[in-house]
Amino acid sequence: MDSKKFEILMTAVNLGSFSKASEVVGYTQSGLTHLINGLEREIGMKLIRRDHSGISLTEDGEALLPAIREYLSATAKLENQIETITQKRTATIRIAAYASLAMHWMPEILYRFRRVCPETDVDLRMVDHELEPFELLEEGRTDVIFAARQSHINCDWTPLYYDAMYAILPEDYPTGSEESFPIEEFDGKEFLMPYGRFDIDVNAALSPKKVKPNIRPCHVDDETVIRMVSKGLGITMMTEIMMRGRTHGVKTLPVSPKTGRELGIGMHLSKNTPEEILRLRECVLDFTRELM
Repeated sequence: MDSKKFEILMTAVNLGSFSKASEVVGYTQSGLTHLINGLEREIGMKLIRRDHSGISLTEDGEALLPAIREYLSATAKLENQIETITQKRTATIRIAAYASLAMHWMPEILYRFRRVCPETDVDLRMVDHELEPFELLEEGRTDVIFAARQSHINCDWTPLYYDAMYAILPEDYPTGSEESFPIEEFDGKEFLMPYGRFDIDVNAALSPKKVKPNIRPCHVDDETVIRMVSKGLGITMMTEIMMRGRTHGVKTLPVSPKTGRELGIGMHLSKNTPEEILRLRECVLDFTRELM
């Protein structure tokens, strides 16, 4: 039996008229009459009584009324459940993350997320430009970003991790027994500037002390910059997560006074954030708590 026919039957009974019902359900009056007649033949009994005042249920129709309502309620519940499951299966969260975060954080985060939302796909996009994640978020081309906080950009921001800045030096660079690298030491030195607008973070560290190194822009990846330092072509500064696992052949010291950047997760400003994105954020928070 087709639940749609019973829905139309109930509409006609509630309105007390085939003509009124036809306007609601989008059938002609003759088409609606034909549909109800076919339903009556299908179940083998008369359901509708017609008289000068309109239409109403027959005695048999009244007897079936509770079962019809229960059938329609169960059908609606089933359809809603099917739609919910289908939406979950086809849901995709778009993520943009710095290359360093994509490498060191995202595999574990996505592993945890898949365990709680196995039907949700993730489209991970790796970016190298400091501001690109925020641009993608503002343009609606991504749903979630992992980046360094930019005070002039407004989004739903959750701080995650303080990424300390380190000086990266040739192995033979004279530092004596120092356990940190004074920011003033960069003044006048050949400085290899990592690309992708990382100069935003570097200048935030240098400017308060009015330190002015001799900057050499490098349009290559971070690992190549570090290898250039190892060959004595200059010195540089990167955050801990940027240089992690790449420090062979160089000396690294935390910059003093301590400086760095706030890494976090950003999302659209919304009162109706999808449940899957909220659960992703919980996975991220659980992961980053373990890093502290």
